Amino acid sequence: MAQFVKDVMTPAIASVSPDASLVEAAQLMRSQDIGDVLIAEDGRLLGVLTDRDIALRAVADGVDPLTVSCHSVCTREPVTVGPEDEVRAAVRLMRE
Repeated sequence: MAQFVKDVMTPAIASVSPDASLVEAAQLMRSQDIGDVLIAEDGRLLGVLTDRDIALRAVADGVDPLTVSCHSVCTREPVTVGPEDEVRAAVRLMRE
């Protein structure tokens, strides 16, 4: 199930369930003009799926994007920072 959440205080967030197909995620990316979606379940972030993940981890290997789940191709357990964290904390994590 795809979701697109937007409110006044935060930028829009696009997410799909782990069992969503790659086609569903790609259609959401196209409709929102974005290059990635979050993979989430019950409010918990499980991974991030990019258009590049779909191309290189799925299509290039010849898998069927209608039957392959987003969770099987996404980058799992991404490192995150919160809105209260300073930019330098994000930079430090990216360098690590």
